[in-house]
Amino acid sequence: MASEATTGRPAVLVARAVFPETIERLRAHFDVETNDADDEWSPDELIRRLQGKAGVLLTGTQRVDDALLRACPTLRIAANMTVGYNNFDVVAMDAHGVVGTNTPDVLTETTADFGFALLLAAARRVTESERYLRAGRWTRWSYDLFAGAEVHGTTLGILGMGRIGQAIARCGAHGFGMRVLYHNRHRLDAAIENDCRATWVDKDTLLRESDHLVLVLPYTPQNHHIIGAAELARMKPTAVLVNLARGGIVDDAALAQALRERRIAAAGLDVFEGEPHVHPGLLEVPNVVLTPHIASATVRTRRAMADLAADNLIAYLTKGRALTPVNHPAQRRG
Repeated sequence: MASEATTGRPAVLVARAVFPETIERLRAHFDVETNDADDEWSPDELIRRLQGKAGVLLTGTQRVDDALLRACPTLRIAANMTVGYNNFDVVAMDAHGVVGTNTPDVLTETTADFGFALLLAAARRVTESERYLRAGRWTRWSYDLFAGAEVHGTTLGILGMGRIGQAIARCGAHGFGMRVLYHNRHRLDAAIENDCRATWVDKDTLLRESDHLVLVLPYTPQNHHIIGAAELARMKPTAVLVNLARGGIVDDAALAQALRERRIAAAGLDVFEGEPHVHPGLLEVPNVVLTPHIASATVRTRRAMADLAADNLIAYLTKGRALTPVNHPAQRRG
């Protein structure tokens, strides 16, 4: 296990498998230890592997908290290969002088594309009809066979209007002729609203008027289960819900019940509370499209995410300045 003290170069840990080219870029600057098995290490094993390491590249699922930071006094930077960073205890990282980074911008359009893939698949019952066909049950044409919901020309609601939310709004307005409503903690500038053709409304109006509701807000304790039984009850019975945000934003048990009782028409989910565990109720209902957190999964985008995570490690450990920091400790380690 190489360390800065023994080789003169900083040592970094790559905690999950990434592109070989990314590893080689890091090796040009650092002593690199990798997780070749790609099984997620336990918290204790991660701490053990981090001894003597100045940096770590993570994929957004392993916690960087006070216990880890106390046990890893040489750690200076944790670079997520994701835009989300709810695995970071930012308060603890600030207190310990450790910088965290994420990968904004490089996955915006790709994730927005996937949001519409989920919306279309759920609204038009694509996966339901495919299962029907594969089971050999298609024997005749019928006027109402898997008749779903319209997307073009309907009302699109967006909860969370950051980069991805804005991209979804533009796609809906310009590509599908949709009326776009949004709710955000802060209202956007008029120029951005005009570009997205989006109108700010309060949360209750968003729930009541949206034909399709897409969630792209960050996970925070305040946003935990921001969509629960009460919110689902205010949505149209014909509505489709899409979650691209984070597990925990939606009460999955309440959603499973709403889908089972047809209180909303359908859902498309790429994220889950406690993933990779999926609430069993969601696995039992036919009117939900389920994908394993792959909204950013194109080769080009995933390469860009890995490159930006590596660039953050290189920039911070060689020049003292991260490219996309999510926190700014007053006192830094190292």
